[in-house]
Amino acid sequence: MRCLFFPSRLLLPALGTLILLPLFGGCTRQEAPPSGPRTVLVQAAGEEQQSISLYSGEIRARHEFDLAFRVGGKIAARLVDAGAEVRPGQPLARLDPADLQLAASAAAAQLASAESEHATARAERERYAGLLSKNFVSPSAFETRDNAANAARARLDQARAQARISGNQASYGSLSSEAPAVVTAVLAEAGQVVAAGQPVLRLARPEQKEVAIAVPEGRVAELRASKQFTVNLWANPKISLRGELRELAPAADPQTRSYAARIRLIDPPPEVSLGMTASVRVSAAGQPGAGLLLPLPAVINQGQGAIVRVVVAGKVVSRPVTVAAYEENGVRIASGLQPGELVVIAGAARLAEGEAVEPKTATPPAQQR
Repeated sequence: MRCLFFPSRLLLPALGTLILLPLFGGCTRQEAPPSGPRTVLVQAAGEEQQSISLYSGEIRARHEFDLAFRVGGKIAARLVDAGAEVRPGQPLARLDPADLQLAASAAAAQLASAESEHATARAERERYAGLLSKNFVSPSAFETRDNAANAARARLDQARAQARISGNQASYGSLSSEAPAVVTAVLAEAGQVVAAGQPVLRLARPEQKEVAIAVPEGRVAELRASKQFTVNLWANPKISLRGELRELAPAADPQTRSYAARIRLIDPPPEVSLGMTASVRVSAAGQPGAGLLLPLPAVINQGQGAIVRVVVAGKVVSRPVTVAAYEENGVRIASGLQPGELVVIAGAARLAEGEAVEPKTATPPAQQR
């Protein structure tokens, strides 16, 4: 008879532990390999001799004007579209000539009638002058014929002037430009009845180009005193143009509270087209020795005063600084920082003292698109 051996209840927990030990041995947590130095954005501290203001604007023509008929009527034809280049004297639109021709015919008929009346009155006066010399008529009768002749001559002059006006108005039925220009907007269509002076087309003379910008109230004096204007095109940032202030509005716009200014472009290339978006950099001389200017995120305060993070030999060093002023374009540092030191300008609060980092120089704002 074969005997079977069963482990006692006291041995079962121990056997279970021995079985599970190899399993848990394979789940031991391993330390992650050390990562490389963190990359930080830095900027060399430097004394800013110039303050730069950036404005967005639009390329406009210096001479822009609306064309309108000098007489009212119905537009019979519009001969150009927006964007067309026009020559001097080229017909751009025409009115229905029927009414204008009728007015000219009526004026010609009135002129013919006035000429006939004047000829009759003049002959009557000459006849009465001969009778007066022979004492066949009284002086008062001659004066009557003389006054009638003078009135007929005045009516003839009036009819002649009216005929010239009607002739000119007949020529006003054709709209044209006196100088080479580009059609920038169409304000009326064929079949529309327009009044005298109502704009029909908007034209611009492209030979002189400039940038239209809006200047805040606090920057007007800076703009007026500046001597250096740099213009860049949004469509082609490689093109850099020089400009000069040509016009500054004497009063602010009632809605935007900004002053309209025009920057004239000096020798613009043919690539500069009307309506393009442009940026204008205005450089105003600052005060040397006024301190180092840093971006606002570079200065932090963790409860012990203002500090900046400086990268020295690939490690982070905290440097207490004295803030001179908070300005629109950054923080002015009075002391605690030397020119040329690499200052962390982004994420400085998340760095630790002595942490190894890899500095990366930030792109200057003047070169950013």
